[in-house]
Amino acid sequence: MPKCPKCDKEVYFAEKVTSIGKDWHRPCLRCEKCSKTLTPGSHSEREGKPYCNKPCYAVLFGPGGYGHGGTESHTMK
Repeated sequence: MPKCPKCDKEVYFAEKVTSIGKDWHRPCLRCEKCSKTLTPGSHSEREGKPYCNKPCYAVLFGPGGYGHGGTESHTMK
């Protein structure tokens, strides 16, 4: 029986959601930053952890200044 990477409890077939190559409980598949519930295929992954695409992943790992002003405010990390 696979174990959920978030809570480390067994994941039964009826409650299983597969994302980023792992089996999760549906309520455990949440953004690491804002805790928004995610659906498989509609989020990003960094170092094995799920993040919502906008705004969390974009702000944390995108170009500096993303969404905080005009194009002149963007800097590459």
